[in-house]
Amino acid sequence: MGGIQGSMKFPGLAAYSSAKGAVITLSELLAEEYKEQQIAFNVLALGAVQTEMLEEAFPDYKAPLSAEEMANYIFDFSLTGNKYYNGKVLQVSSTTP
Repeated sequence: MGGIQGSMKFPGLAAYSSAKGAVITLSELLAEEYKEQQIAFNVLALGAVQTEMLEEAFPDYKAPLSAEEMANYIFDFSLTGNKYYNGKVLQVSSTTP
C-alpha cells in the first residue's frame, strides 16, 4: 500500500514506497501500450501481511493475513484477474499497521 497516493506512510520506507509508486505507473503505461495484444497489466496493492519484513518493521503488530493466505489470493488473481481488469491498481487490504 506504500505506493498508493494518500495511503499511510511510515518513516524509513521512502525508497520502498517510491519504488512501489513507480511500479504502479509502469503497469498503467504497459496496460495501455499492450491492450491491442490483449495482454493485461494490473497491480495488487497489498496491505498488511504477516511476513518477516512486517515483523521487523512493526514488532508488536499482528497482521490479519498470513503470507500463505495472501499467496493463494495472488495465485488465483493471476489466473483470472486479466478477465476483469487491465491497467488497474487494486487495493487488497483489510488493514495497515
